[in-house]
Amino acid sequence: MMAKPRRRDGAAQLVEKSQLSTLVRLLFVPQTISKSLLNRLLLNLCENSKTRGELLSYLVCVLYDGNNDLASVDNSFALLSSGKSGKTPQTKSARSNSSAGVTDNVPNFIAQRCLEALTYIVSCNEQSMTYFLTESESLVGLKRIPISKKGKTKEKVPNNWNKYPILVLMSLLDRPVFIDNISLMEQLMDLLSTMCRPFPILVKKYQEKVENKQNDPERRMPKPPTIPDYYLKLVVHVLTNGECSSKTFQYTLNAISHLSALDGAQQTIVNELVEDAKQSGTQILKDLESLLEVLDTAMLGTEISSTVLGPFSAATSFQAKLLRVLKTLDYMFSRKTSSTAADSSVDKTAAESVQSNNEKRLLQIYETLDFLPLWETLGKCLSVIREKEELINVATVLLPLIESFMVVSKCTAEKGQNNYDKVATTPAIEQQLSLTTTSPETFFFVFTEKHKKVLNIMVRNNPTLMSGSFALLVRNPKMLEFDNKRNYFSQQLHKRVTPRENYAMLQLNVRRQYVFEDSYHQLQGRTGEEIKNGKLAVRFYDEEGLDAGGVTREWFSVLARQMFDPNYALFITSAADKLTYQPNRDSAVNPDHLSFFKFVGRVIGKAIYDGRLLDAYFTRSFYKHILGRTVDYRDVEALDPEYYKSLVWMLENDITDIIDLTFSLETDFFGNKETVDLRPDGRNIPVTEANKHEYVALVTEQKLTTAIKDQINAFVQGFHDVIPAPLIQIFNEQELELLISGLPDIDIDDWKNNTEYQGYTSSSPPIQWFWRAVRSFDQEERAKLLQFATGTSKVPLEGFSQLQGSSGVQKFQIHKDFGGENRLPSAHTW
Repeated sequence: MMAKPRRRDGAAQLVEKSQLSTLVRLLFVPQTISKSLLNRLLLNLCENSKTRGELLSYLVCVLYDGNNDLASVDNSFALLSSGKSGKTPQTKSARSNSSAGVTDNVPNFIAQRCLEALTYIVSCNEQSMTYFLTESESLVGLKRIPISKKGKTKEKVPNNWNKYPILVLMSLLDRPVFIDNISLMEQLMDLLSTMCRPFPILVKKYQEKVENKQNDPERRMPKPPTIPDYYLKLVVHVLTNGECSSKTFQYTLNAISHLSALDGAQQTIVNELVEDAKQSGTQILKDLESLLEVLDTAMLGTEISSTVLGPFSAATSFQAKLLRVLKTLDYMFSRKTSSTAADSSVDKTAAESVQSNNEKRLLQIYETLDFLPLWETLGKCLSVIREKEELINVATVLLPLIESFMVVSKCTAEKGQNNYDKVATTPAIEQQLSLTTTSPETFFFVFTEKHKKVLNIMVRNNPTLMSGSFALLVRNPKMLEFDNKRNYFSQQLHKRVTPRENYAMLQLNVRRQYVFEDSYHQLQGRTGEEIKNGKLAVRFYDEEGLDAGGVTREWFSVLARQMFDPNYALFITSAADKLTYQPNRDSAVNPDHLSFFKFVGRVIGKAIYDGRLLDAYFTRSFYKHILGRTVDYRDVEALDPEYYKSLVWMLENDITDIIDLTFSLETDFFGNKETVDLRPDGRNIPVTEANKHEYVALVTEQKLTTAIKDQINAFVQGFHDVIPAPLIQIFNEQELELLISGLPDIDIDDWKNNTEYQGYTSSSPPIQWFWRAVRSFDQEERAKLLQFATGTSKVPLEGFSQLQGSSGVQKFQIHKDFGGENRLPSAHTW
C-alpha cells in the first residue's frame, strides 16, 4: 500500500467536486486504470477531511441509488452536488429509473466497485470509519426507496434515517439485488461488519466518561451512534433472507456481536432471532411430518423423490435458516468472556458469573422455543432410516436439522452426564425418548444413544462433521464407535500451533540388547513437547541401515518387549491370563523405577501420537487408571482370581458370624510383613454385614490403586506429557487397549476348534448361532467379544490352544446358563 502523506490538511480542499466525481467515475469504467492504483489514490485523498466526506458521500449515494450505468451515476453526482434533492426533473427521472433498475436489473459491476472501494478505504483510514458512525448532513437528500417484497420488516422507517451514513448502507439489506446475489451480500456484510467493530469500545469509553462526569464537567462526551430497531432487524434477516454463504454468515455473526454492545440492541436482536427460529421450526415440523409419512410407507429399494426432499435440500431451506439462527444465538451467549487481567481472581470470578448468567439466558431462550416436538419427529424419521438402511441419504439431507439439535443441546450436554448415567441404568430408552417429561439434561444422551447407528454412519461417511457441531457427540462417547472416536482423536491430537519442523530431530543410537536403557538415557533430558513433536531417527549400533520408518518401527517393537523384562521389575503379569501386565508394587527394588515408569508412559504416548502399534497389553484396572476412572471389585479378578471369588461370595451372602475380618490388610515386601489400615484404626474395626460393601470398596482401592499409586502417577505423568488427558478420556478401557495395540488378527476356525462346551454340544442350535454371528462380525467386533470373554484382545502367539487361565493353559469355554431365557451373557476372565 502506498505510504500515507505525513501532512494532513483538514481545512483546504484538495480537489473540486467536479474533479472528485470524475475520479470516482473512473471506478466504473472497465479496463481504464489499475483498480488497486485507483483505490490507493482515493485512499490518499481521504487524508483531507473535506475531500474525504465528499468522496464517501459520492460512493454511498451511487450505491444507494442502485445505478446500473454511467449516465445514472452522473445523475447521482449531480443530485448530491446540487443539494436540492428531487427538484430537478432530470434528477427525478434518474432517481425513478435507478429505483426501477433495482428490481429489473442487477447492477453487479457498479455496486461491486463501490463496495470494494469503501471496504478498502474504511479498513485503511480510521477517519473514514468515523464518517459512517457520526451524524452527517451530506446524505439528507436521499429519498427512501420502497422496501422490497422479500423484506420481512414492515415497520415504519425511522425519521432522520439518513443522518448516519451507516444506516444508509444497512437500508440496502432488504434490496433484492443484494438478497439474490451471494457475492454482493458478502461484500456488503463484510463492510458493515468492519464498521460495527468499534461499537463495543465506543460504548465502554462513553460509559467511563459518564461515570467521571463530575470530575470533568467540561469534557465532551460523544454518544455512540443510535441504531434503530428497524435496522438491527434488517441485519438479523440476512440470516434468513435468501441464501446466506458461509462468509456472509461469519460477517453477519460479527456484526451482530458488535451491535449487541449498543444500549438495548441485544434484546432486540435476540427477540428477532427467536421469532425467526419459531417460524422456521413450525414449518420444518410440518415438512418433517410429511416426510415421515413417506418414509413409513416407502417400499424396500425405492428412492425418496426429490419433491419430498425438496423442502430440506436447498441452501435457502428452513432447516438451513434455523441452523444459522441457532448458531448465532449460541455465539452471542456462549463465547468465553475475556479478562484483561488474567491473573486477577476478582476479574475471573466476574467473568465466570457473566458466563453463568449467559448460559441461563440461553437455556431460557431454548425453553421458549419449545423444540421438543421437533426433535421427537426428527427422531422418528431417524428410526425409520435405521430400519431401512437404503434411506441413509435422507439422513444426510437432514444434516442441518441434526446440527441444530446439537447446537441446542450444547448447554445441557455439558451438565447432564450424571443424570444420564441414572437414566441409562433403566432399560426403557425407547420409551423414555417419547416422554415429554424427559429432562433437557438427559434428552441429548438418550437421543444420541437411540440413534447412534445412523449418527455413526454419517460421521464415518463425513469425518469432518466431528470438527463442527457433531463434536458434541464426544460428550456421550459411548455412543460413538471406535473408528469414529479414533479419527476424531487423531484430528484433535495433531492440531499444532507450532509446525513440527520447528522441533529438533530425536536422534537415537541404541544397542539392541540395551534398547530400553539407551533410549531412556538419550530421551531423559527432553521435554514432553519435544518428544511428542520431534521426529524419531533410530540407529542400532553395528547395524547398517537408513531409518525411513522401518528401523523406528522395530525400535518400538524391541522397546515394548524390554519394558516388561522382569530384570527391571516394573511390571508383573496378570494371574488370570498371563498375557496382560500390571505395575509391580515391589518395583521400588529398582531405585530408578519411578523415572522408568514416566519414561514408559512417554513411550506409549509417543507410539499413539505417531500411529505406531505396540505389543503391550495391560490389565483392565491399569487402563482405567490411565483414563482417570475409578476401579471396582470386578477388576480384582485379573490380579487375583481366587480373592475376587471370595469378594463376590461376601457380597452375595450374609456374612454374619461367618467371616472374621477387620478393615486392614497384611502386606509383604520381600519378607517384611506389615499391617495396613483401610480406614483409621481399621485393624480394630470388624467387617460386618452392614459395612461389607465399604470394606470391598476399600480393599479394592488398596490392592489396585493405593499399593501402586506412585507407579501409576509416574506413568500417567509421562503419558500426559504427550497425550492430553481430556482427549484420551473419550475412549473406554477396552478401546484404549485397541488404540495402543491395534486390532488383533483373529482366526475364527482356530477359536472354534479350541472351544469347550458345558451344557451344550458343538451342534446345539445356540452354539451354531453363536459362531455364525461371530463370523459376521468385523475385526473390531471380534476383538471386543474376545475382550469381554477373556479380559484382553491379545491372542497367544501359539493361537487359542494356548489361552492362559489362573491354573495354566485353559481353552475358551461356553457354559449354558440355566437361570432363564432373559439373562444376558456374562464372562469370567479366569
